[in-house]
Amino acid sequence: MEMEASTASATAAPPRFSLPVDSEHKAKSIKILSFGNPHMRAFHLGWMSFFTCVVSTFAAAPLIPIIRDNLNLTKADIGNAGVASVSGAIFSRLAMGAICDLLGPRYGCAFLVMLSAPAVFCMSVIDGPGGYITIRFLIGVSLATFVSCQYWVSTMFNSKIIGTVGGLTAGWGDMGGGATQLIMPLVFDAILACGATEFTAWRLAYFVPGMMLVVMGLLVLTMGQDLPDGNLGSLQKNGDMNKDKFSDVLRGAVTNYRTWIFVFIYGYCMGVELTTNNVIAEYYYDSFHLDLRAAGTIAAAFGLANIFARPMGGYLSDLGARYFGMRARLWNIWILQTAGGAFCICLGRASTLPTSVTCMVLYSICVEAACGAVYGVIPFVSRRSLGLISGMSGAGGNVGGGLTQFLFFTSSQYSTGKGLQYMGIMIMVCTLPVALVHFPQWGSMLLPPSVGATEEDYYGAEWTDEDKNKGLHGASLKFAENSTSERGRRNAILAVPATPPNTTPQHV
Repeated sequence: MEMEASTASATAAPPRFSLPVDSEHKAKSIKILSFGNPHMRAFHLGWMSFFTCVVSTFAAAPLIPIIRDNLNLTKADIGNAGVASVSGAIFSRLAMGAICDLLGPRYGCAFLVMLSAPAVFCMSVIDGPGGYITIRFLIGVSLATFVSCQYWVSTMFNSKIIGTVGGLTAGWGDMGGGATQLIMPLVFDAILACGATEFTAWRLAYFVPGMMLVVMGLLVLTMGQDLPDGNLGSLQKNGDMNKDKFSDVLRGAVTNYRTWIFVFIYGYCMGVELTTNNVIAEYYYDSFHLDLRAAGTIAAAFGLANIFARPMGGYLSDLGARYFGMRARLWNIWILQTAGGAFCICLGRASTLPTSVTCMVLYSICVEAACGAVYGVIPFVSRRSLGLISGMSGAGGNVGGGLTQFLFFTSSQYSTGKGLQYMGIMIMVCTLPVALVHFPQWGSMLLPPSVGATEEDYYGAEWTDEDKNKGLHGASLKFAENSTSERGRRNAILAVPATPPNTTPQHV
């Protein structure tokens, strides 16, 4: 499988890269079956590390009926543990964004994955609700690998295909939420078959995700590479790359209003996905009187839809941008996320199993595709503060997930079905602010670009005149050059100067 970024003219890649690259040495195509260094290796290590962390974080969900009996958990305990599992990554995702900007994604990803393994192993020795909630919080910290994953591919792949690539890595990683619904019951049944009791089997089952984390951390640390030209520390040491100040990176992120809009919006696509991962298996087990394996299998469909849904959202973002520019990417977010909210309402109202499953599948496809669409835009918000903005947006997903779980799925005031309906309404309302996102050089959903605005002006504004005199903004200028495709084919043609006689037009 190979997808090429359309270019006006073919350029030869340096021989040390196995894929064609642009002026930043970012790959302009993707070969799924390749593990070539550095681009495809970063791609595969990124999604596999995130997948492993998602499996670990939601490993408790399909075993809740057994765990709640063993630990005497109330509905409030289960709800609070769900809030804890997605809240653990709020601060770790913020920190991961800064770590990626300053130290590189390889160290951030590898160390977080390996440091999360002891928390997973500790799940086997807890003996009460307090320990259960605490350990789920600590395991949830590992979800910050989403940020390192998205940052990594953003530094490795060209902006014309970043929506597709980001959607693939995040989608395949998020697929762990569905995979764990299958893996943990199978491991549990296998341990039962060996003669263990139910209350012992679920504890031993946690050694599987724990070992997965250890192995994945070692692979990232030993095989990964931060950037196309090498590891960040080595490049800075050799003078091939400037070391930025954290205060400047932070200021660039928090003073850009688009950052906060995407933090909010992502809270109600990724956030509700996290919440649904926590409640969906128990919902089918209790509401439709299914056994543990049947409920887990149906619930798995929600997370497993990520294998194609999130990449689809990224691909639609790239496809729309190819013809209509950034404005198409923004419309894509609104359409997908609003449709997801509508299907979530239908899921909560469904009274028969076939109808419920159909609504759940449609809801999962739309809301997961919306996640891919959001991260089809985020790499363009800032070049200088990309890591921190990715981290803040990712943290927004966890805030939204924790808040939604707390509001609708912790108290006995609402049934799970009623909570799903309210969550769907919240999704639709909280998607509206995407209409406020305006890029001067590209426009917004409802408004055209500002007259005379250019990509160089937008990304150059992140640097002071002193920084520019030192040449620190060079990477931003290269990114600006490679992001002119966000004007869309029509605007790009209109922006081309008049063609001199006897010459070929630039857009042909």
